[in-house]
Amino acid sequence: MLDKLAEINVRFEKLTDELGQPDVVQNQERFRKLSQEHSGMQEIVECYRSYLEIQHELKDNRELADAKDEDPDIREMAEQEIPQLKQQLDELEKQIQLLLIPKDPDDSRNTIIEIRAGTGGDEAALFARDLFQMYAHFSESRKWRIKLLNESKNDLGGFKEITFSIEGKDVFSHLKFEGGVHRVQRVPKTETQGRIHTSAATVAVLPEVEDVEIEINPGDYA
Repeated sequence: MLDKLAEINVRFEKLTDELGQPDVVQNQERFRKLSQEHSGMQEIVECYRSYLEIQHELKDNRELADAKDEDPDIREMAEQEIPQLKQQLDELEKQIQLLLIPKDPDDSRNTIIEIRAGTGGDEAALFARDLFQMYAHFSESRKWRIKLLNESKNDLGGFKEITFSIEGKDVFSHLKFEGGVHRVQRVPKTETQGRIHTSAATVAVLPEVEDVEIEINPGDYA
């Protein structure tokens, strides 16, 4: 495990150097890709470095505790700290093992979301609007950026459909399980007799793909 972590740490340091180079900063596409890779490594690198520090501290404490010529109070203090340091190492090791589990390659991508009103008429469109506002507020809390791509409203201000993109750190990993049919049971604002209605809206969550250049040879269609 430590060998793997050492490799990740070396790559992280290399990325840190590259991100500070003027030619990389000027190339926005490359800078974005390297920044995403760098950001994705940061947590596990911090855990690895903390692990090494605590491991070194534990080694020093054991040596102090075993040093016969050391002050008895210092030896006792060092020995008392050993169980706590071992516990910290165990917790860090479990956290690192989780971080080493392979991730979905799309997790770090930006995301496109489409919300469509389903059964329920105008109330379904209002529910679709509520869903959009929920994702907008959640994105704002995580400092993600929302860009409206398409919308179709009804007379009450609800959305028959709305499509928008969300940009930020690990957007798709947080939102990919939102896809599917969402239902709500409530008394609509348009209901005059207090009856509960069931409305539905469908949510599609797609990772944003990178632009790909395709060359078409006219001779292939001659």
